[in-house]
Amino acid sequence: MTGPAALFGLAGRVAAVTGGGSGIGQACAEALAAAGAHVALLDVDAAAGDAAAQAIRAAGGSAEALALDVVDEKGVAAAFAGLAGRRDRLDILVNSAGVAKRAPSETLDLADWNRVMAVNVTGTFLCCREAGRAMLAAGRGSIVNIASIMGMVGNPLYPNLAYHTSKGAVVNLTRTLAVEWAPRGVRVNAIAPTFARTRLTEKLLSDAAVAARIEAMTPLGRLAEPADFKGAVLYLASDAAAMVTGHVLAVDGGWLAR
Repeated sequence: MTGPAALFGLAGRVAAVTGGGSGIGQACAEALAAAGAHVALLDVDAAAGDAAAQAIRAAGGSAEALALDVVDEKGVAAAFAGLAGRRDRLDILVNSAGVAKRAPSETLDLADWNRVMAVNVTGTFLCCREAGRAMLAAGRGSIVNIASIMGMVGNPLYPNLAYHTSKGAVVNLTRTLAVEWAPRGVRVNAIAPTFARTRLTEKLLSDAAVAARIEAMTPLGRLAEPADFKGAVLYLASDAAAMVTGHVLAVDGGWLAR
């Protein structure tokens, strides 16, 4: 078979998506399922994960939901071992679980800093490690981490130090794993989203002045929607990106090109 179906099709593959119950994670899970993968949606919000998985099945896809807190090392290990064992393979991981705490850096509480680092950095590492074990044993696999344009530049809009630092760590975690695991058949890339309308940004973007300023600073002139990331994750997860690893793909409406 040749053509787009061969490049982008994921029939027979198994994918895991953390934070799959809402926002960008849910959109990524939908894209992978629509391309033919069986998708496990891992989310700390069990009800949201269940609802998102049900929606995928209602649309004709294959999906299951697993309750998971990505900072729970034993829980992460059990979830990935169980998924790979039940399905006899694990081909794709999308790390989308994340949190943020906006506060002036001089007043940022250490507990808030630690929570953001635990979820965004340690959680990403744990999921990469556990999924990576199955992928390395099979000699194949694709990991897509959800970073952020704010892991690549400073933010002139509001202080969000812990989040920005954590996403910068995700960028270099991605590059480092890519170099280490490439000889063993596992690709590791990242997507760097711009400001998107999700549950994480709902409070921020409810301020019309902030939303308007972001739109004005974005060359394409609008905020992103979760669906805007479907093509990027499908590309990086699929054979269309067979020669791509260690890359951070900005899906940002031109923000970084300014």
